[in-house]
Amino acid sequence: MEKVVIIKYGELSTKSDNINFFLKTLKDNIDQKLAGIDHNIKYDYGRMIIRTNDYEKVTDKVKEVFGIHEIIVGYLYKSKEIEDIKRNTVDLIANREFTTFKIETKRSDKSYPIKSPEVSRQVGAYVLKNMDNKKVDVHNPDLLINIEIRLSEVLIYFNGERGLGGYPASSLGKGLLMLSGGIDSPVAGYLAIKRGVKIEAIYFDSPPHTSPMALKKVQDLARILTKYNGTIKLHVINFTKIQEEIIKNIPNYYLITIMRRMMYQISALVASNINAHVIINGESIGQVASQTLKSMQVINEAIRMPVIRPVCTYDKLEIIDLAKKIGTYEKSIEPYEDCCTIFVPDHPVIYPDINLVYEYEKLVDFKTLIFEAIKNHQIYTITENETNNPYEDLL
Repeated sequence: MEKVVIIKYGELSTKSDNINFFLKTLKDNIDQKLAGIDHNIKYDYGRMIIRTNDYEKVTDKVKEVFGIHEIIVGYLYKSKEIEDIKRNTVDLIANREFTTFKIETKRSDKSYPIKSPEVSRQVGAYVLKNMDNKKVDVHNPDLLINIEIRLSEVLIYFNGERGLGGYPASSLGKGLLMLSGGIDSPVAGYLAIKRGVKIEAIYFDSPPHTSPMALKKVQDLARILTKYNGTIKLHVINFTKIQEEIIKNIPNYYLITIMRRMMYQISALVASNINAHVIINGESIGQVASQTLKSMQVINEAIRMPVIRPVCTYDKLEIIDLAKKIGTYEKSIEPYEDCCTIFVPDHPVIYPDINLVYEYEKLVDFKTLIFEAIKNHQIYTITENETNNPYEDLL
């Protein structure tokens, strides 16, 4: 008998045409997550089996890996003889507390001579014969005993823990997350990672109007997301000159519209340079003035790159609940303002006129300012344990 960690795939099992790619990506992500822990992974289309001596640490780590439906500590036996399966099952449950039970059997080895219902019947009868005061309950058992007869082995296991689901990170491409210090954008990043998107992040810094603690807060939020994404590169744009030119030259009620359009243009250029396919942000319909449908349309018009908004239809309480679940909420509510909140006008336009936007943008040489901002931006490499700050030049 060998104790193992069993990974069930869930949604991945529907990917019949390219399942090998998804499973290989999942294995690579788990290997990366378990770096430093002695382990070995084998997988097929049905299950992934992890052998290790540190089951608790492995199960805790893989709870943060997308693409997993269920995580189970189970028991692997080489013998497929029915008498051995009976005895091994009773040995495993001998010290468990239960009154009612149910046996569920699956055969991935279709050549096995005993069909699944008959295996369940025989093992169940053996349990009743060899254990006192036990009953079968097929509807609501105290203990569900799973038996899987595979090509070269038998797995016996009980209840597992639910995984995060979704697709393995990076299996469906790369995106650039517009990461602010607020509640919404880290949640949007988490949801994008869940759908197989590997993210890098971009943050718009505006010193001296924003404090160094605002940047530190964003770095900490990115670090929390590395639990699910792996290493994240954080692109920090000095937005001060652009923001000051907007404040000096643009009518007050159009400040947010023009500012967001510039952020989109910078994000699209950075995304293109890092071979990202989409921009991701935390916009939610109607939450603030720049997030009315008309405002989104006018702001989005500044670029051609697709923008996905994972929390677009969530209300604030739903976003807060998810932020608490993934561990970003307490960091997000720290009182360090980002550049999107420090210069918000009292009455921002909620139905901006695109023709007025064009006229206002002629008042500032944004092309030069954008070029300088991207050329001089900083890139921080964020891991779960540390931040590196090499000064890199994209252009």
